[in-house]
Amino acid sequence: MPNPLNILRIDSSARRDGSVSRSLADLYIDSVAETRPVRVQTRDVSHALPVIQQDWIGATFTPEPNRTADHRAALARSDQLVEELEGSELIVISTPIYNFGIPASLKLWVDQVARAGRTFHYTENGPEGLLSGKRAVILVASGGTQVGSDIDFATPYLRHFLGFLGITDVQIIAADQLMANGPDKVEQTKQQIRTLAA
Repeated sequence: MPNPLNILRIDSSARRDGSVSRSLADLYIDSVAETRPVRVQTRDVSHALPVIQQDWIGATFTPEPNRTADHRAALARSDQLVEELEGSELIVISTPIYNFGIPASLKLWVDQVARAGRTFHYTENGPEGLLSGKRAVILVASGGTQVGSDIDFATPYLRHFLGFLGITDVQIIAADQLMANGPDKVEQTKQQIRTLAA
């Protein structure tokens, strides 16, 4: 039997019941699990993560050997989130589009895992991601925004950010413009997920 695929699932919708993006992630992971064993670590970022503050910035730019107990405390949650990323092979992000972009809660996760010297580093040719060799799937739901359009600032941002960390194999699956298309669009997207996962 093959080794389990290590999946990091990140949910960001403020809605728990009736969330389309969460239901898409459920289906995607269940569909993958039909083809091979999986091990899933779930991180629900709708529980507010800390905002980046001065003590965090000071700690992250202090070399590891010089960090104090206060530095380590400031970075404890960030370290945990980074370790979840480092230990994953597939990152599954479920997100709605709020006001043309990602939820603020997901941006807080982005800020916590963007760690110079840990998830990326600077070179003479510019920044280089340190998390290469991983895949990501972004499952998106929107009420009115068409994914891939000029007013979609969510999916290009997430694709760019993941690439910044070295994760360039990124797939976007969208149930978008649900205010107009409703259940038909959701079912169409679910069928796409079943096909891709198979």
